[in-house]
Amino acid sequence: MKKILVIGGMGYIGTVFIKNMLKRNYMITCIDNFIYNQLIQKNLFSDIKNFKFIEKDFRNFDFEVSYLNKFDNIVIFGGLVGDPITKKYNDLSVSINDIGLKKVIDAFDNSLVKKIVFISTCSNYGLVENGRLADEKCKLNPLSQYAKSKVELENYILSKKGKVNYEAIILRFATAFGLSPRMRFDLTINEFVREIFINKKLVVYDENTWRPYCHVVDFTNLIEKVINYKKDDINFEIFNAGSEKNNATKFQLTNKLKMYFPNAKFIFKSQGSDLRDYRVNFTKVKKFFDFNPQISIDDGIKEILKELKEGKYKDLNYYSDKLGNYSIDEKI
Repeated sequence: MKKILVIGGMGYIGTVFIKNMLKRNYMITCIDNFIYNQLIQKNLFSDIKNFKFIEKDFRNFDFEVSYLNKFDNIVIFGGLVGDPITKKYNDLSVSINDIGLKKVIDAFDNSLVKKIVFISTCSNYGLVENGRLADEKCKLNPLSQYAKSKVELENYILSKKGKVNYEAIILRFATAFGLSPRMRFDLTINEFVREIFINKKLVVYDENTWRPYCHVVDFTNLIEKVINYKKDDINFEIFNAGSEKNNATKFQLTNKLKMYFPNAKFIFKSQGSDLRDYRVNFTKVKKFFDFNPQISIDDGIKEILKELKEGKYKDLNYYSDKLGNYSIDEKI
């Protein structure tokens, strides 16, 4: 049974990853400090015997080599996630996403860990002109503090090549969507569905900008494929994580929503604050891991709509973290 250390695993994607990997009989240890006050997740997996939780800020955790040697793989989700929150808490972002994560990565240098999986983002491409599909060799153009930190960490990890014993794989995630124990409605598809359902109208900025999307369960399946990959030809490689069939403009998303909300009102505006516009090539991840995401954007819309119809996620004041990630414990 493989033992996995998950750093920052109680967030939107991490909780889905842990939930599914526990079902598949992996041994999971998670380090997280609930920076978003997401107390709903506090005892999420407490009754599962092959799960151990450590409530700790990874910046202050003692990653001794003898401790790390207990694990086969390490998956790093940890950090402040997204453009708005890293802009709002800039100093804290630097402390966590830059200084803190570099310190964590340095701790792995002399360990016997076999594989490190670092979760990065396709936001690193920022703005790709002329409709080009951005592959892993495309010039990076990070527009936000969040993406700039991810690029810096990618380069820091790659600088370890030939100096450490573990394999390192970097996954640039597409924009996530779908249900999670730690739900977020600040992500495009999730936000659009909830906004239309509740308010019967949706304001959409820069509707012709592109973005790739991928369901949270498909991300779990990819990480598992990476962990179990036997060859050494992925060592210190970067992979875009997603599917070209889920590249979509915001306008295309509204057309999908019209099938479920025919009477909804869509208001299109220009010059929004988010300048990102990129389509992504996912040939490499399909070639190496035979990765074909199974959950479509339509599937994601339907599963969220089902929950909303059952009365869930309507009143954000009911949830301690407002189901987003814009408010954190400022004492951290």
